[in-house]
Order: sequence, then C-alpha cells, then structure tokens
Amino acid sequence: MAILQPRKTKHRKRFKGRSKGIANRGTELAFGSYGLKTLEARWISARQIEAARRAIIRHLKKGGKLWIRIFPDKPITSKGIEFGMGKGKGAVKHYACAVKPGRIIFELEGIKEELAVKALRTAADKLPVKTKFVKK
Repeated sequence: MAILQPRKTKHRKRFKGRSKGIANRGTELAFGSYGLKTLEARWISARQIEAARRAIIRHLKKGGKLWIRIFPDKPITSKGIEFGMGKGKGAVKHYACAVKPGRIIFELEGIKEELAVKALRTAADKLPVKTKFVKK
C-alpha cells in the first residue's frame, strides 16, 4: 500500500494551527473490539501511520481485520537549509494528521485479545504519541 495522502486538496499549503483540548470525535470504538487510543496531542506523519500499519499486519497473519481511523490530510512544508528568512513558504514535504488526546487511531477485530495487545503495542512503538490499549 502506498503512503497515505489526499488525492486533491482545496489549498496546497495550510497554516500550522494550534492543537489544544481533547478530541470530541473518534473517541469510541466504532468498528472493532480492540483499539489504540492517543493520550497526547501531536502530528502523526503518513510514514509513521504506514509503519504502524505494517507492524500490525505482521501480527494479524490472514486472520482479523484492521481499521485506520485517522488520515494525514495536513500538508507539512519545509524550505531548504540555505534559505534566508522571508522568500515565501516552502514546498510540501509530506502529509500529517493532527491528533488530540482521546482519539482512536487503529481498531482490530477477529483476533484474540493477547494477540491484539501485542500487535497494537508494536504499532505504538512506531508512533510519536503516548497511547493506551482499549477494548469494548
């Protein structure tokens, strides 16, 4: 699977914004029986989501189903090293998803709880946020 990014955006570049408060959407398990919930606010890049997804898939082996509940739709820009101040905003380097505390990132269904804990713990190691295992 390719790295996640939007096919089309209304605006190519976006303001940074500030992340404060707790999540009010996507805080409950909606599809699976087990999930991984964030405990802090942070940007999660598309590469980090993909790395975590691969770690989970490695544990699933043919059984179980995985849902990714976040999508990296925030363009992150960067200018080269040798640029002075001013001269505009840099080009889009990658995409990220801004998550708040309480947001469910991944959900699993169709596997034993011990295996789900192991898979989601491995995925959590790939992410820049503190997380918690949740179940229905």
